[in-house]
Amino acid sequence: MCTIAVYSIKGGVGKTATAVNLAALAALSGEKTLLIDLDPQASSTFYLKVKPKIKTTVKKLLKGKSMVEESIKATSLVHLDIFPATFSFRETEQILVNLKKPENRILHIIEQVKDNYKWIFIDCPPGMSLLSSSIFNATDILLLPVVPTTLSVRTHEDLMKYLEDHPLKKKSRALAFFSMVDRRKNLQKIILDEWAESQSGFCEAVIPYLSDVERMGQFRKPVVEFRPGSDASKAFENLWAEIKKAAHELSSRKKRD
Repeated sequence: MCTIAVYSIKGGVGKTATAVNLAALAALSGEKTLLIDLDPQASSTFYLKVKPKIKTTVKKLLKGKSMVEESIKATSLVHLDIFPATFSFRETEQILVNLKKPENRILHIIEQVKDNYKWIFIDCPPGMSLLSSSIFNATDILLLPVVPTTLSVRTHEDLMKYLEDHPLKKKSRALAFFSMVDRRKNLQKIILDEWAESQSGFCEAVIPYLSDVERMGQFRKPVVEFRPGSDASKAFENLWAEIKKAAHELSSRKKRD
C-alpha cells in the first residue's frame, strides 16, 4: 500500500483535480484505490458525485472512537472509493490542538484501512497547520503542485526549507510538479525553462492549463474518464507514470531494509 498526499500551502494550484484524476487512473488500472478528502470545501467529493456526509464526527474519528470504514463510499468508478469531506472538517485544527500526539492522528486513520487498498490518496486542505504535519507523518509520497509563477515558486521554496528542518518520515519523499501551465505566458516559460532544471525532486510531467480540467465541475467526473485520450488526460497519465515509478522505488527500498 502506498499513501500519496496531494498538498499545497496555496489554494488554486490544481491540487484537487490532480488528486481526483490520479486516483481515477489508479482505479482504472484495476487496483483498489481510496481517496480521502480532508478539505472542508469537499471538491473531490463533489467531482465524484458523492454527498458530503459521514456517519460520525470529525472529533470521534481523530480520537479513534469511530472507524473510518463506516463512512467510506463507493464511486461510479469500479475500484475507487472515497472518504467524503464535509464542511465540518473546518473544525479539524481546533480538535487536533486539544489531542495528545496530534501528529499521529491521520496515520492512525490510514492504518485502519491500509490492508484494503493498493493506493490511498489524500486531498489536503491548503495551508500549513497541525493537520498538515499529521498528513506529512502519514504519507509515503508528498505530491506538490507548483504553478510556474513567482509567488507559487516562492511558496514552494519556503515549504522545502521547512521540510529540511522537519523531515518526512523515513523512506518517504516529496515530489513536485508544475501545474496549470500556460506556455503562452512568457514568465511561465522562463520559470519552466530555467528554474525547474536547477531543482531536484521535480517530475518531468507537467499539467497544462486546459479547459477540459475546468469542465470536471460540469461533468462531475475525472477528465481521464470523460475525455480519455485528450491532452489533459495524457498529462495526468504521464504524471501518474512517474509517481508509480517513485512508489515502486520506495517499496523496493523498504523491502531491502
